[in-house]
Amino acid sequence: MAKYNIKAETREVLGKQNKKIRNKGLIPVVLYGQGIDAQSLQVNKNDFIKIYNQAGTSSLVDLKVGDKNPLQTLIHNLQFDPLTDEVTHVDFYQIKEGQELTAEIKLDFVGEAPAVKELGGIFIKNYEEIGIKCLPKDLDLIDVIKVDLSGLKEFNDAIYVEDLEVPEQIKITEDPKAMVASIMEPKEEKIEEPVAEAEEGEEAAEGEVPKDGEAEASKEGGEAPKEGEAPKEENK
Repeated sequence: MAKYNIKAETREVLGKQNKKIRNKGLIPVVLYGQGIDAQSLQVNKNDFIKIYNQAGTSSLVDLKVGDKNPLQTLIHNLQFDPLTDEVTHVDFYQIKEGQELTAEIKLDFVGEAPAVKELGGIFIKNYEEIGIKCLPKDLDLIDVIKVDLSGLKEFNDAIYVEDLEVPEQIKITEDPKAMVASIMEPKEEKIEEPVAEAEEGEEAAEGEVPKDGEAEASKEGGEAPKEGEAPKEENK
C-alpha cells in the first residue's frame, strides 16, 4: 500500500476566525486520539485534497506537526461548505501501535450480474463502504473489498456481509446478515382500460322497452291513466 504524509502547523485562530485561514488556502484541523490531548492545527488545502483523494478515510496518513516526528493518523469527520462543497474542517485521529482501530473500506463491485443482463433485473446496492476493525499494521493488507456480482443469477438473489472475503486479520463490524446487494424483479406496467363513454349509458337508457301505457301516452302526447281511473276527455 502507498505511503501518505502531510505537514501541519499549530493553529492559533479558533472559532469564527477560522474564515481568515481558509481565505489563505488553509484548512482548520483537529488532531485527537485515545489518551492524548486534542490539538488545533492547520494544513494546506491543496495538499490535503491530494492526499484525501488517494488515501480516503481507510489508509494511514503520517501527519508531521512542525519539526516533530510524524504521527500515524486516519482522516476522520470531514465538514463541507453547503454552497461550494469545499472542505472546511477535518479531524485526524491518531492511532497507537498494537491497539485496534476502526475504519471504513470502500466496496468495489466487479463483474456483471446475469440476472440483470439476461432477465432484466434491477440491481440494488445497499453499501458503498463497510466498517472494519484491525490492528494498524494490518490496515495495509486491504485497499478495497471486491464484491463479485457474477453469482447473482436469479431474481431476489443477494450478497450478504458474511459473503465478503477479507484477510483473516480484518474484522468486519457490520451485521453478517445485512444485505450488501441484491436483484429485484422489475414491476410490470399495467395498461388501464379506457373508461366507457357516457354516451353508452345514454344509449342503453334510450333503448329500454317502455312500460305498458307509457308508449300510448307518448304517442298521444299525454300521461297514461292510472289503474282504475277513466281517461280524461279532451276538449275538441
